[in-house]
Amino acid sequence: MDYLDELESQSIYTIREAYHHYPELCLLWSIGKDSTTLLWLVYKAFFGKIPFPCMHIDTTYKFPEMYKFRDHWAKEFNLDLQVYTNQEAIDRGVTYDTHDSIEVCTELKTNALKQAIAKYKYKALFVGIRRDEHGIRSKERYFSPRNQKFEWNYKDQPPELWDQYKNETQEDDHIRVHPLLHWTERDIWHYIKREDIPINELYFAKDGKRYRSLGCMPITNPIDSEADTVDKIIDELENTNTSERAGRAQDKEEAHAMQKLRALGYM
Repeated sequence: MDYLDELESQSIYTIREAYHHYPELCLLWSIGKDSTTLLWLVYKAFFGKIPFPCMHIDTTYKFPEMYKFRDHWAKEFNLDLQVYTNQEAIDRGVTYDTHDSIEVCTELKTNALKQAIAKYKYKALFVGIRRDEHGIRSKERYFSPRNQKFEWNYKDQPPELWDQYKNETQEDDHIRVHPLLHWTERDIWHYIKREDIPINELYFAKDGKRYRSLGCMPITNPIDSEADTVDKIIDELENTNTSERAGRAQDKEEAHAMQKLRALGYM
């Protein structure tokens, strides 16, 4: 096996372990490259089908290209797609014009996810995060527990030795399962190239700009780039010192913002 086969094999093992232990299971699909790669891995793990629901937490602030991509590929993959929005917060007037990005993310992402889990009674969620994407994510485990308040105690994570994962929860807890934790951004793009995985057009350069990471429109900025193919993106990544999330405003708004958000239940 080459290194992509090894990455794939470990991810599929994690996916099948979670499926075995948790019947109340869902995949969070953000429409970005990582969660779409995770979707592809689940598709391969179960031989051309995805045997549990997928959920998009919709802030209503995503790019039009993201909604178009979501709706098209949900049909192509025959997904049981659940779209959930914190309508109560929107009705209260929570917007990027009236609130800072931390508050908006808390209301429209974190609290929306809390509401969705409470509604559908999920005990485990697949999430497409990677350790290399952000410092706080390096503290995660493959099977990472959240308590009944959806809080994450990053100072007290379960050991994971010899591929033995935490597979039990307290009655009111849930588990976040991270099959891509050991991947890097470059690995994702090499795998996308090998597998010919469908990826949103926003990742490819147009008029000298492209998006390296996708979030809500008001707080996501493009980078200068001429990389309009997967090969050019891979070449670009070999020669950059800029962080992947440099264009995401909530990461810059205050020190340790991501750590605070994730401790409160953020994806």
